[in-house]
Amino acid sequence: MQNDETTQVINNRDLYDVLGVRVSAVSLEDVIAQMGAWIRERRRTRTIAVTGMHGVMEARHNPNFKSALCAADAVAPDGMPLIWLGRRRGLRLKRRVYGPELMLNFCEQTATEGYRHYFYGGKPGVAAHLANVLQTKFPGVRIAGTFSPPFRPLTIDEDANAMEAIHAARPDILWVGLGTPKQEIWMNAHQTRLSVPVIVTVGAAFDINAGLRVQAPVWMRDNGFEWLFRLAQEPKRLWKRYLLYGSEFLLRLSIEMIRVRPNAAVQDLRIM
Repeated sequence: MQNDETTQVINNRDLYDVLGVRVSAVSLEDVIAQMGAWIRERRRTRTIAVTGMHGVMEARHNPNFKSALCAADAVAPDGMPLIWLGRRRGLRLKRRVYGPELMLNFCEQTATEGYRHYFYGGKPGVAAHLANVLQTKFPGVRIAGTFSPPFRPLTIDEDANAMEAIHAARPDILWVGLGTPKQEIWMNAHQTRLSVPVIVTVGAAFDINAGLRVQAPVWMRDNGFEWLFRLAQEPKRLWKRYLLYGSEFLLRLSIEMIRVRPNAAVQDLRIM
């Protein structure tokens, strides 16, 4: 039997607010440890949403997505703006919880544990290719199954068949790569229909770890410039996310800071 300290690596004391979204102040190592603990416990299906600035802003414009984020057991900060905000509030956040890195590190560190992985998402054939890549890179990783759904919404029968396939595969962890906000909404809608110990949304990790998309250099990822690299790669698809949402994110944060400072000043005067 595990003690509470082991099973509750991530808890409510680790939360901080980013424009109405509760983010877990956790490291990559914290998330991996918690995933392992939840898999061993097998009490119920736990969910982790790995998101960044885009997710926070999407939550302000999409109520269904915000509900999905709020329902997750943990929202891991995959974005330097979220890390910087946490540090500003006195939290010890070394690095972002980068989705592709989380998947690779978890597979590497638990390859001998016999955990069964299921990959749901990606374009046709991507999930299966990703599974082969991970098995080759980390001998011992067990693949329970893969499914790349069509871009259109699934019919009721198709969705039921997909759920039955996951149930029959008996995975320990379900990786979902449908892109934000689709993947988080899907996870929230299907959580109670699945008996998987852990579900994690990792977006572009499918393409990146399968070797189908070039990722930004480490120095850009660790210093908040990944958005510029990705925008240069896919300007038509990502301009709204980074230019419009990015500008709105900075504006709203500035307004919030202006509101907080006068209140803090009033409290200081009362204390004096």
